Amino acid sequence: MTADNASPPPPEDAAARLRAAVKAVESGERPAASFFAEPARPAARPARAAAPGPGARPGPAAVPAPTPVPVPEGLPALLAAGGTPEGLAGAVAAALGEAAEQELRDDPWRLLAVPGVRPDAADGFARATLGAEAGPGDERRTRALTVWLLERAALAGHTAVAAATVAKGLAAQAVPEPDEAVRDAVESGAVLVFRDAAPPPPGATGTPRGEDGEEDVPVTLLLGLDRYALAEESLADGLSRLRGTFEPLAEEAAVAWETAAGGAPSPSAAELLRAVAAHPVVVHTGGAAARAEPAALVAAARSLGLRACAAAHTADGRRGLAALLPGGAADAAVTVAGLLSGEEGPGRDGEGLLPLDLLAVLDAAQLSAEAAASLVEALPDGARLVLSGDQALLGPAGPGQVLDDVLGADFGPRVASRTPDEGPVGELVSGVGVGELLQPEAPGKEVVVVPVRDPGEAVHRTVQLVADSIPRAFGRSVAEIQVITPGHAGPVGTRALNAALKERLNPGPGRFGGFDPGDRVAHSPAPGRTRTATVASADAEGLWLEDADGRFVVAPAQVADTVRHGWALTAHQAVGSRWPAAVVVLPGDAEGTVDRSWVYTAFSRGEGHLSVVQGSGPGLAAVVTGPPAPPRTTRLRTLLREQLAASAPAGA
Repeated sequence: MTADNASPPPPEDAAARLRAAVKAVESGERPAASFFAEPARPAARPARAAAPGPGARPGPAAVPAPTPVPVPEGLPALLAAGGTPEGLAGAVAAALGEAAEQELRDDPWRLLAVPGVRPDAADGFARATLGAEAGPGDERRTRALTVWLLERAALAGHTAVAAATVAKGLAAQAVPEPDEAVRDAVESGAVLVFRDAAPPPPGATGTPRGEDGEEDVPVTLLLGLDRYALAEESLADGLSRLRGTFEPLAEEAAVAWETAAGGAPSPSAAELLRAVAAHPVVVHTGGAAARAEPAALVAAARSLGLRACAAAHTADGRRGLAALLPGGAADAAVTVAGLLSGEEGPGRDGEGLLPLDLLAVLDAAQLSAEAAASLVEALPDGARLVLSGDQALLGPAGPGQVLDDVLGADFGPRVASRTPDEGPVGELVSGVGVGELLQPEAPGKEVVVVPVRDPGEAVHRTVQLVADSIPRAFGRSVAEIQVITPGHAGPVGTRALNAALKERLNPGPGRFGGFDPGDRVAHSPAPGRTRTATVASADAEGLWLEDADGRFVVAPAQVADTVRHGWALTAHQAVGSRWPAAVVVLPGDAEGTVDRSWVYTAFSRGEGHLSVVQGSGPGLAAVVTGPPAPPRTTRLRTLLREQLAASAPAGA
């Protein structure tokens, strides 16, 4: 244990020791398990469990139903004695398992593994449990805090964090020797450490070397958690496997693909077909109108006899994709979650693989590292993969930035769509994407800005737009209008707006757990997955909801956590879906709460009409013209570059 009153070493000394440890592992002086815990890459695909028999559909593997964990008998009393609410016992048992009570007695800071628990609460529990023994430099505390910092970073989308950043976060939590704490967390196996070499500058040749003749490539030490590290490793390996098992087309097949490209509905679609004919992994980028191009690709591939499928992010995206496919191919439109679970698409074959020759993933910008790894791992050898998405949109709910990393690594050809989004809304959105706030001509009032002075007026005007102005001016029903706002809390958050909209549109006592028949709701069974629907009824089975795909039920125990009123959504909830009309609410502090990606995402949710309830004044222009959001810290780009370098011919 580190003494609490010891002075921390200079940061450059700690960094030097970390670099020395990495070199020691590479030279064989120290075993990797003692410090450098990078997961080994699998040499071959692991064995798979047998798939269900013909006609059977596997359960929803992508979002497994939670299995209740019994609460240890003494856990509530232990929590109460430590000043922690007894009602947290279920969450503690779910996070730590059946041995939760003993784990907390041995290490009270394990409480930080419970979602929502903050360091001050864990420190209070530790002091109540350990007394004077609970010091700020306790190794149990510093290890738990290191993991907690990485989990928080994952919520922001990062799969890894610079060691120096973690040390700074530990210092902010009063850890007396943060650099030593980082070292201890790595050596104990609580976190993994990786080297991330900076890419060479454009046009550089050869390897830079220092005065001693050794390679002198700038290196950042990154820390990560094993689940995200393994996901990115698996994804990099899977993409490389697709490249390594891809077979060039025979002459007759090449002619057939070229004929299909010649009949493509647009030049960009033809370019996409030609790229996919010749390459196993292709990236396609573009806005909403560009979605017709991967749809044309899937239709053409199926006409050539290939097993082809296209996967969207949401059910609404799937329905829009199906409308772009010819009647005989409409069943090729699925959601990513439905494809992985087996509830949609072709199911799995006897080896647990997706029987596909080509998979086009639309909304690839919303793919987390874990979801992408699951998809690629399920593709058979020799299959083609198209990652199609809009880089200007908000990123995925989970950690990772798969589309950006595959592009940044130059892992496959990129087809940038030249099909523009139509109309004044499309012109406005395109400008936002490049950092310009345009004022498009909108003779049909396709774009309307409604200035407001305060939150109360913003709520009033929003309700007026949804309930009266837009339906009267454009003939749109309330169900075709979606309100989008930055967050859930606050005077113009989803809670306040939904309360006001319910009062106007569907007043009632909330007799089904706060909901009434006719209420619009948002069902979010997992982070990043939102499905809008209408409340139909309720019975012993749960709350029955209905959307364009029919009726479905949410179990009573899941309603409180997964169902909210849905007249107003956040942009993160709305990504992947579009409506005929959108009302975007920008509060007075928008400049500090949203960025360009948020504005681009929110504005592009309206297909034909956009109303902007503008309370931020010049703040909106500052957001749009300011710098884009910083990229996420990930390892996939580096891993893919390493894979490409390893597979390059000698002397290339």
